[in-house]
Amino acid sequence: MREGERSVVVTGLGPVTASGIGVEALRSGLRAARSPVRTLTAFDASPFRSRMAAEIPDFEPSHFMHPKTAGRTDRFVQLALAAARLALEDAGLGDPDAVAASGDDGSAPLPGAVEPGFGRFDLDPVRTAVQLGSAMGGIAHAENQLRTFLERGARGLDPRLATTTFAGAASCQIAVRLGISGPNSTNAMSCAAGTMAIGEAARLIRDGVVDAALAGGADAPLAPVCYGAFAALRAMSTRNDEPHRSCRPFDAHRDGFVMGEGSCILVLEDGGRARSRGARIYAEVAGYGTNNDAHHMAAPRPDGVMAAEAIRWALQEAGREAREVDHVNAHASSTALNDRTESSIIRKALGARTDDVPVTGTKPYHGHALGASGAMEAAIVCLSIADGWIPPTLNLESPGDGCDLDYVDGSDGPEAGRRGRVDVALTNSFGFGGINAVLCLTSPDVG
Repeated sequence: MREGERSVVVTGLGPVTASGIGVEALRSGLRAARSPVRTLTAFDASPFRSRMAAEIPDFEPSHFMHPKTAGRTDRFVQLALAAARLALEDAGLGDPDAVAASGDDGSAPLPGAVEPGFGRFDLDPVRTAVQLGSAMGGIAHAENQLRTFLERGARGLDPRLATTTFAGAASCQIAVRLGISGPNSTNAMSCAAGTMAIGEAARLIRDGVVDAALAGGADAPLAPVCYGAFAALRAMSTRNDEPHRSCRPFDAHRDGFVMGEGSCILVLEDGGRARSRGARIYAEVAGYGTNNDAHHMAAPRPDGVMAAEAIRWALQEAGREAREVDHVNAHASSTALNDRTESSIIRKALGARTDDVPVTGTKPYHGHALGASGAMEAAIVCLSIADGWIPPTLNLESPGDGCDLDYVDGSDGPEAGRRGRVDVALTNSFGFGGINAVLCLTSPDVG
């Protein structure tokens, strides 16, 4: 952070994941060191080589919003609304028991008031941003509507189809439901989308445009055509007889990623504001780096030079050096090419420090939820900083060729994971089109 520049801190986490909904549930899911990946139930996946996913079977939208709102929105929007509510409550900014200022029909509330079932929140709506990422937006609902159109014709189409399926529907619904009128944006930069949303939100706060932001990602891609598109790429695991062992970051026997769904939103605030109200601070968003490989739409640049540069940029913005890094939460998609390349990228960026830095990949806990994954991983890093504990990389039994880092594996049973102070951490996200995005998160206790 440059002298005189505002700091950006994380004061609230809103995870909606297959390992748990809410901070304590996610924390428990990580401690259990057990993958929730299972045979897919959202639809019949028998035509595909891959037939499993990290689903969220116990998500009930009406627990987080008015039933009429749930009925008018796509699943990815519902996941995002739930994540926003959880994040605000975790930040001590939401009062779920307060009476909202709007009617009880799911209509838009007044500024600063959340619809019935949300309560109220304590933020200046004009000085608050909403920044999200979503790779697929409402594609699942669009698929369902296409089937309806083919069966029943134009009269069967949902009149809200256009406003429920575009990628910005989630961030805009959050704005409408919470009355937030500050900068609102959704990027669709594939698997780096959630990380980029957090980075861009931090810039808005650091530059003084806003004082707070809801930032993260949401995706609900478990629909036949969307799922089938990735299956056709042969990028997903086919370990269908052992779903819980299928996502294997850096392992010699990894054979592809496992798709997931979910959302995670973080409350970011100006550090001075957060401290003045006595907020609990998880971490500081100290640095952000993003660029493009300019190489291939689906494969990383072999030399990893631009991804390594994104890591260096994040460290530079944070005012940190490679020798200070205590932990890396890797993108770790569990694909043969990407994990090997990422290992070399980390080594290229951290140099001599590399062998002393514990690296973990957490997608076995939440699947690859595309645009939401980076936000989930950022939240997990926040917990690592706050708790002094790095979760293990599940199913990592023997590192594959070229995967030669200090991985935190799960071979220690109940003692799995790595305990110790985490002051400076990196979280990597790499997406289609060669997008690289990296956050540097630091402990609020270090200057």
